[in-house]
Amino acid sequence: MNKNPTWKYLVLLLIVTFGVIYASPNLYQAEPGVQVIGLRNAVVDTNTLERTKRILETAGVEVKQITLEYGKIRVRLTSEEAQNTARDVLRNKLGNSFAVAAADLPTTPSWLESLGGAPMYLGLDLRGGVHFLMQVDMVAVERKANDNYYEDIRKLLREEGIRYSGINRQENGAIFLRFKTEELQEQANAAVTTANPELIATIRESDGSFTMELQLTESAISEIKKAALKKNMLALRNRIDQLGVSEPVIQQQGLDRIVVQLPGVKDPSVAKEILGKTATLQVHLVDEDNAASTVTGRVPSGSKRFYYRDGRPILLQKRILFSGDNIVDASVSIDESGGPAVSITLDSKGANVNSDVTGDNIGNRMAVVYVETLGETKTDSQGNTRLVTKEIREVITAPVIRDQLGKRFIINGLDGRNEAKDLALLLRAGSLAAPVFIIEERTVGPSLGADNIEKGFTSVLYGFLLVLLFMVVFYRVFGLVASFALVLNLVIIVAVLSLLQATLTLPGVAGMVLTVGMAVDANVLIFERIREEIQAGAAPQMSIHRGYENAFSTIIDANLTTLIAALVLFNFGTGPIQGFAITLSIGIVTSMVTAIFVSRILINLFYGGRRLDSLSI
Repeated sequence: MNKNPTWKYLVLLLIVTFGVIYASPNLYQAEPGVQVIGLRNAVVDTNTLERTKRILETAGVEVKQITLEYGKIRVRLTSEEAQNTARDVLRNKLGNSFAVAAADLPTTPSWLESLGGAPMYLGLDLRGGVHFLMQVDMVAVERKANDNYYEDIRKLLREEGIRYSGINRQENGAIFLRFKTEELQEQANAAVTTANPELIATIRESDGSFTMELQLTESAISEIKKAALKKNMLALRNRIDQLGVSEPVIQQQGLDRIVVQLPGVKDPSVAKEILGKTATLQVHLVDEDNAASTVTGRVPSGSKRFYYRDGRPILLQKRILFSGDNIVDASVSIDESGGPAVSITLDSKGANVNSDVTGDNIGNRMAVVYVETLGETKTDSQGNTRLVTKEIREVITAPVIRDQLGKRFIINGLDGRNEAKDLALLLRAGSLAAPVFIIEERTVGPSLGADNIEKGFTSVLYGFLLVLLFMVVFYRVFGLVASFALVLNLVIIVAVLSLLQATLTLPGVAGMVLTVGMAVDANVLIFERIREEIQAGAAPQMSIHRGYENAFSTIIDANLTTLIAALVLFNFGTGPIQGFAITLSIGIVTSMVTAIFVSRILINLFYGGRRLDSLSI
């Protein structure tokens, strides 16, 4: 009785081997270094590797090792000072086609890496860095959608030859049209609702006036807001990639907020400036026919007064030819006079518009408008907070069109190379679907992160040792077996987190501490059941058998309910709560395996197959 078949020993061997192999990379301390990653279509190859070597040699940076791995260059350095120097030099020399990130590079042996072994990432609270909570301006999202529909409907009715006597936008965002006849009203209703099924049309007739009010459905508004939030997250990730930050965390929080965590960032001001900007470009034709009304007088319909950076007014046509959404690449360059400029590459749609407009307007002027949205939260006398936005529109340049342009053109008139560099980065990363504003900022210093690591793992160690002491004192040999299972449980948790390349945070460490305490619950239930069987007069071997068999259902029920709670936390929680839930969930599953399966194999190995007069329990 209580003998182990061979397959159980093989499974135990596989479990131990898995745990040791995939947990061991965390024993190797990381060293300072930088990574070079290709952006867009740029390929990191041996030529890039040789170029990187030459740049670092010329700059006198002491390099321990430089390798080309997994499509990226890893440069291992001797100190943090050398790391900062190498990062700055490579960013300046490699140009906009590559992202250079300062990173703590693992020292995992190559044979472990070949098996997929890698250490866990350390989160913001353990490594240090900066945390931003960003608010998405959903009012601007809805307003922009209504503006687009307003222009689209005007264009549609014009193309269909349907004449209206008036069109305007209401305060609630609705589009209001007036028609002279019922026939025109019906034609417009059919054309608009067929082309835009997401619009609800309300038809009215009053005193011989036929009107139609168009509004977006609630579901359409909801989908537009969700799409804007996802596009903003993608644009923010692209911007972070351009900054060269490794292992960033970008998560949605609620329906209109985004959490951005940048581990390892020591100077948050640069990241804050780039992430918080909602800059984009708009290109308009200059209203050459009404130049007199630029300074004084009423602005004609179809035009709008803008201003240069030095305050000079200029009259531009309202129609936007193309914007930052049509830009696929942007890089710093030099114009004909030697001043800083940005070279722009457009997508096919933008290139076609640019070609048609410039071809038809040679001799006229085309203005490039820089658009940036600023925002701040204000609190009223009742304590309610609201988001106040302000839009800045500045004409950068308005050159005369000399030739027909196409896919590429240059923007000049910038204040310096730094402005050109920032503008190129923002345009290259993609414009935001809606303005975002930083409403909360927290910085965790590297020393505080190191202190958190020490305290976190000290708590795990103390909790682990106290549980071991309790088990050995109360259950003797059985307690030693449970202690081994507990050690293996911790190893497997670390191995699974490492294999999943999870980011370990302080809440994750808390999940480990809780798992250490909960992991022995199953063994306590089993051992107490064995004691009850012995006190009831059962033989030692039968007591072991009944103890494991009868406690099994209770263990499953207890752990399953905790697992359900952990999954609920993961689904409805965000950020740190999810990290805690993941660690706890993995710990529950692994603890059931080690407490039930592994401990029974070891108990059977010690006591199985022989006559026993008593048990050390």
